Amino acid sequence: MTHTRLTRLTLTDFRNYAGLRLEPGATLVALSGPNGAGKTNLLEAISLLAPGRGLRGAAFEELARQDGAGAWAIAAEITTPAGSFSLGTAWSQQNDGSGQGRLVVIDNHVQKGSGALAQHLRILWLTPAMDRLFAGPASERRRFLDRLVAAFDREHSARVSVFEKLMRERNLLLEEPRPDTAWLASLEAHMAEAAVAIAAARLMVVEALQRHIEGAREATPFPWSEVTVEGEIEGLLGAMPAVRAEDEYRTVLVDSRGADRGAGRTLRGPHRSDLAVIHGPKNIPAGQCSTGEQKALLIGLILAQARAVTDASATAPVLLLDEVAAHLDRERRHGLFAALRVLGSHAWLTGTDAKLFAGLGRDAAVFHVEDAKISEMTGNR
Repeated sequence: MTHTRLTRLTLTDFRNYAGLRLEPGATLVALSGPNGAGKTNLLEAISLLAPGRGLRGAAFEELARQDGAGAWAIAAEITTPAGSFSLGTAWSQQNDGSGQGRLVVIDNHVQKGSGALAQHLRILWLTPAMDRLFAGPASERRRFLDRLVAAFDREHSARVSVFEKLMRERNLLLEEPRPDTAWLASLEAHMAEAAVAIAAARLMVVEALQRHIEGAREATPFPWSEVTVEGEIEGLLGAMPAVRAEDEYRTVLVDSRGADRGAGRTLRGPHRSDLAVIHGPKNIPAGQCSTGEQKALLIGLILAQARAVTDASATAPVLLLDEVAAHLDRERRHGLFAALRVLGSHAWLTGTDAKLFAGLGRDAAVFHVEDAKISEMTGNR
C-alpha cells in the first residue's frame, strides 16, 4: 500500500529558519537537538500544510522570522495514493488589508482557502502542551476531538466554522432591543442543521475510535480507554432520528432566547460538548490519572485514530509527535516505534537526546537540529 509521504520540505523566513530545504527520505524521521534549536518549529511548519493555524494555533504574523521581511512561506512535495502534489502556503502583511491573509497554492493553482489542503494531507499531532488535556477545560478536549474528526471527515472543520459564525450572528441579534424574529428563526434553523451534522460526525468518529482501541487492546503497551462524547445534541442523536433532533434543538434555541440574551452567549449546543475518556484498566476518569498515565492514554488515542483514518481512507495520516518519547520507559518507547512501523505513517518525532531514537530501526532518519541548521546523523540509516 502506498501511504502519504513528504518527500521535500522548504521553509522561508519561518520562525527561526531563514531558509531550509529538507528531503527526509525515510518513513520515520527523528529530530534531535537542544531546546530552542527549531525542532518544534519544523513540526509546526508541516502542520500548516493542513487547514487551520497549526499545532500551536499561533497568529500568522507571529510565524515570521524576527529579522526577516515580515512574511513567511512553506512548500512541500508529497506523494500519496492519488499521485504526487506540490503544496504551498504563505503569509505576508500585504496579502490583504487586515494583515491576516494566507495564501494557499496546490500544484501552482491558488486556492480559495486552506480547506483545500485537506484533500491531500491528513495530519495528527501530539505536543507537550496537550499532556494535561484530560485535566484541563472542556474547550481544549472539544478542540482535540474536532481535530480528530477533521482528520477523518474533511468537511467537519467547515461545519464547525459555519455553526460558530451563525451563533455569533444570533448572539449579536439578541442584543438588539427588538430583534427581527424572522431572521432569528432563520439563523436558528441553520444552526440546528449544522449542530446535528457536527454531532453526528463526532459520534461516528468516536465509534470508529473505540472499535480500533478494542482491536489493539491486547497488542499495545499503552492503556486502553473508553471514549464517549458528552453533549446535548449528541444525546439527542442517540435517542431519535437526525431530523427530529434538528427540530428539538431549534425549539431549544427559541426557548432559550431570553436566557441567552441575559448571558450574552448561546448556552446550549455542540459548542458545549465534552470528550470523556476513561482509563480502561483502572476504570477511572483520565483526568484523575497521573501525568504519565494521561500521556500514555493520549498516545494510545492518537494511534487508534491513525488506524481508524487509515482503515477509512486507505492511507495513513502524517503524525507529528513532539517530545513524545522523553517520558516513556524503554518498553513503551519501543512499543511506540513498532506501532508506527506497522501503521506505515510518515511520522516525525522530536527529542533532545538522540539516544531516545535508538530503537526506530535502520530505515529511519535521525537529524540533528541546532541553531536552525539540520544535518543527518551518521549510523542511523
